[in-house]
Amino acid sequence: MPIQFEKLSVLIVEDIQPMRKLIRTVLEAMGVGHIYTAPNGAEAFKIFCQVNPDIVISDWEMEPQNGIDLTEIIRRDPNSPNRMVPVIIITGYSALERVKIARDTGVTEFLVKPFTARDIAHRISSVINKPRDFIDAQESYFGPDRRRRSNSQYDGPLRRENEKKKNAANNNADDVFEIEML
Repeated sequence: MPIQFEKLSVLIVEDIQPMRKLIRTVLEAMGVGHIYTAPNGAEAFKIFCQVNPDIVISDWEMEPQNGIDLTEIIRRDPNSPNRMVPVIIITGYSALERVKIARDTGVTEFLVKPFTARDIAHRISSVINKPRDFIDAQESYFGPDRRRRSNSQYDGPLRRENEKKKNAANNNADDVFEIEML
C-alpha cells in the first residue's frame, strides 16, 4: 500500500537553519502535507504538544536541549500528546555506543549524516510500514521494542525462559568442546 504523504505531518528539529531547510525541501518533494520546524528540543516540545505530528525528525546535537533529551521528554512527560510517535534521530556520529544510547532512549530510527533524500524516505517508510510494538518497563524504559528481528519460531510469552534453557545447553556444549580441544 503506497504511503499517502499528503496526509502526513512531520516535525523537523534542527538547529542549523540550512540543514533544517534541506530536510524540509526533501519532505516537500516527497509530498508531505504538513511540515513544522523547530531550532531545538525545547521549542520542539512546545510545537509537538500543539500540533501532535505523525513523525518527529530530530538532530542529536543541539542547545539548549538536544534530540535525545527531546525523545526522553516525548516518551516520559505526562503532557506528551503522543508518547508513541516515531522519532528519527539524525547525527553525524555512528559509533555503536551512540546507536545504543539512541535505542535505549526510545528513538525509533537512526539516520547518519550525510544522508540522501532516499535515506529519509526509507526511514519514514520504515516507521509507517513496519511499526514496532512499544514496551513499557515502568521506570527503566518506554519506547519501541528494541528487538528488530522477527522470530518465526516464537512460542509465546515464555520464549525468554526457553531461550535461557537453549543458551545454557549451548554453553555446556561449548564447555565440552573447549575441554576436548585442550
